[in-house]
Amino acid sequence: MNAAAQTYPHFFTGNYAPLTEEHDIAQLPIDGKLPPGLSGSLYRVGPSPQYAPRDNNYHWFSGDGMVHAFHIAGGQVAYRNRWVRTPKWQLEHDAGRALFGTFGNPATTDPLAQGRNGGTANTSMLWHGERLFALEESHQPFELDARTLAAKGHQSFGERLTSRCTAHPKADPDSGELHFFAYSPDGPCSPTMLYGVMDPHCEVTQIQSFTAPYASMAHDFVLTRGHVLFPVTPLTLSMERAMRGKPLLAWDEGLRTHVGVMPRGGTADRMRWFDTDACHVFHVMNAWDDGDTIVAYVMQSDTAPGLPDAEGRPGDPDAMAARLCRWTFDLGSADIGFRREYLDDLVAEFPRIDERYTGRRNRYGFYTCHATARARDDSESVLFDSLARFDFDSGERQLYTLPHGDVVSEPVFVPRASDAAEGDGWLLAVAWRAQEQRSDLLVFNAMQLAAGPVAVARLPHRVPFGFHGNWRAGV
Repeated sequence: MNAAAQTYPHFFTGNYAPLTEEHDIAQLPIDGKLPPGLSGSLYRVGPSPQYAPRDNNYHWFSGDGMVHAFHIAGGQVAYRNRWVRTPKWQLEHDAGRALFGTFGNPATTDPLAQGRNGGTANTSMLWHGERLFALEESHQPFELDARTLAAKGHQSFGERLTSRCTAHPKADPDSGELHFFAYSPDGPCSPTMLYGVMDPHCEVTQIQSFTAPYASMAHDFVLTRGHVLFPVTPLTLSMERAMRGKPLLAWDEGLRTHVGVMPRGGTADRMRWFDTDACHVFHVMNAWDDGDTIVAYVMQSDTAPGLPDAEGRPGDPDAMAARLCRWTFDLGSADIGFRREYLDDLVAEFPRIDERYTGRRNRYGFYTCHATARARDDSESVLFDSLARFDFDSGERQLYTLPHGDVVSEPVFVPRASDAAEGDGWLLAVAWRAQEQRSDLLVFNAMQLAAGPVAVARLPHRVPFGFHGNWRAGV
């Protein structure tokens, strides 16, 4: 690990470094008091490479997935973490070393792994149809046991989903349908995209494909009551570039950003493409229809955070800084442009809402951010010290900032009750305690965020910096 730390200082030091142990803790010590009605499980996932990577281009996004489960019931918290035992993880475990290049780059992949499944299941978690999945957008969903986290394998859902699936599917709160998409489903770096729908019982009821303006890492998409939107930004994929020793995934400043708008229930041939100057969005907060207008809240930056240009040069930290932005599409106009307006000056990411309002106009949004408007350098760009609650009706922002050096994860909202008002409930997040070299689970009253956590469940070890989590109600 010391050699790896010297070769890969950014992603193999501090709390980026892999956690090499799996734990089972029956009861975590708690400061404060957990809400008596809070019952269920918070699942978080992120990269924790089993072995030091093979190449100097290793990126945090490509590490083996590790799931952290916090089971909450009766005012107590139990904890369990497990590597997701994907085919990649198992193949490398048997070999005793890393075999796959970063992002599966064939130029740096061992011959033993050429053509093999390199899925990492490291990006997000999904609870749907009474089933738990770890998601990573270049492969099929990987199913896990909800209590033990035992592996059940990649799922094709009756051979309907045979290639890959987004890490950010979206559930319609009325129908219970799950909407999903994929980029490059026809092979690495292909410009095609896929859109599908899954019913509440995990049966795929619709799949169709279309061609995007170019091959892009399309990480997230947009769902309203009446439309599905597909952002395609200049974060491009190029196998030819990779074989020349350049990045497989890179920002191409010469391209424009496009957004495809398709009516829900329609076909891809009705897709209408809008475009604008180059900009990037990793994550969408929410969107809704307003007559002939679609409004979306996104985290927009000028270029893709943390990723190089097509020549492998690092990007400008100021241009990589994402902020809360409103996109407005006028479907009643012949104009193919759309309006973009920043709503907050703080550098921010990982937006979430009360998901009972997915595709509907929401008043409240939650996200991680830096406490000041100062942009951070690339090594700090995703290490946020604060949580925010934004009120779109009043424009007011409420903030909670951790002690200096601490870092907070994406917040996950849990409603107080099924019929509670929007935003009435709890925010759950995991904090890295830099001085103590360990992590805590934080529980906030979402409407009183600035007051700080009402309960803190203390882990004896750290949870490495990760990406996304989700909630499973009940025990």
